[in-house]
Amino acid sequence: MLMYHKLWYTIKDMGGINFATNLKTLRKSASMTQKQLADILKVDQRTVSAWENEICEPSFNMLRKLCEIFDESFDDILT
Repeated sequence: MLMYHKLWYTIKDMGGINFATNLKTLRKSASMTQKQLADILKVDQRTVSAWENEICEPSFNMLRKLCEIFDESFDDILT
């Protein structure tokens, strides 16, 4: 988990991360609401909203699930 956080903040500090925008784009491209995605992930809709508005970021396990749902690599979803 610590390595994930180091990677996240290293990329973020470099200005190369655009996770919030990517997540919103992927979700909308799949014609999915925040509520629908939240239900699949078994989280509250407010959690998905917080990710998309850069209030917080998902855990490594949640990020892995997002990659599976949208059939994207970590690199593609994070940058």
